[in-house]
Amino acid sequence: MDQRVMNLEIRFMHQERTIQELNDIVCRQELAIERLLREMGQLQEQLKQIIPSMNRTEEEEEPPPHY
Repeated sequence: MDQRVMNLEIRFMHQERTIQELNDIVCRQELAIERLLREMGQLQEQLKQIIPSMNRTEEEEEPPPHY
């Protein structure tokens, strides 16, 4: 009986460590995703400034100067 309890405690400790490692990985990935989303938003804004006609609807598009 004591051996079974000890084996369960060892298994529990390994599982706790694995859960903590996985949690750390998920937290790092969440931070990376948030950073990538911010960077993507910044790139979209830069692209709108560089090539406005590709990112604007017809209503937003300014008419050419000869109109």
